[in-house]
Amino acid sequence: MLSTKDIAIVYETLLISPGMNESVKVALNMPRKNVLLLAKVIELGLANKEGGGEQTIVNIASKETLTELSALSNELLNKAGLQEMNSKLIALSAK
Repeated sequence: MLSTKDIAIVYETLLISPGMNESVKVALNMPRKNVLLLAKVIELGLANKEGGGEQTIVNIASKETLTELSALSNELLNKAGLQEMNSKLIALSAK
């Protein structure tokens, strides 16, 4: 089994491979519930970066990439009309 350090090296290698910075167009058709869940998964993954010391792909990703992921999450919520609902859910979970 690979150590955490070895896995981090593999991820770093994959992220710098030729063609990985090229933009691709992705068409998604999914229910609003899946959009909300995907946005939450992205949010939790980004929040986990700040709290965990373990080397994961999120810890290895650049700050720009993480900002793009956060923007993607917001864009998905906006397109699905769920931004306000998500804000209210965040407010509820903070209590």
